[in-house]
Amino acid sequence: MAAIGRTTAEAWGRVDLVPRRSTQEGLLAELPRPAGRVLFAGAEGARPLLAAELGADVVALYRAKPIEPAEPVEGDLAVVASPSAARALAAANAAIPVVSIGRETSSAARDAGLRVVGEAETQDVEGLVSAVVAAG
Repeated sequence: MAAIGRTTAEAWGRVDLVPRRSTQEGLLAELPRPAGRVLFAGAEGARPLLAAELGADVVALYRAKPIEPAEPVEGDLAVVASPSAARALAAANAAIPVVSIGRETSSAARDAGLRVVGEAETQDVEGLVSAVVAAG
């Protein structure tokens, strides 16, 4: 069993591989080949890269549903940890600068019209905190 990130690995319990870079690309780079039969369990609408590259079966474990805040979203800085979070923040008409968890999220944020002022070097809490400090 493999997990893209350390937190997901901890939630599963026993995991054989957690890539150094917590992205689909990172997992693909470190996964032994041939990978055999693969099941990709993740978010509904997740990027199809891993599933396509490995010919994996796909099971959606959860669906991200944006909410509409009752009040305007305000703040000095927002942290977005997924492309869907970036799109939801933009849909709330937020003009708040953002720090993102990584390249894919930064790209989604920019595409949604958000101003990205920082990006985590590692896709974890420590990486986000460092990016927030650097953006400060």
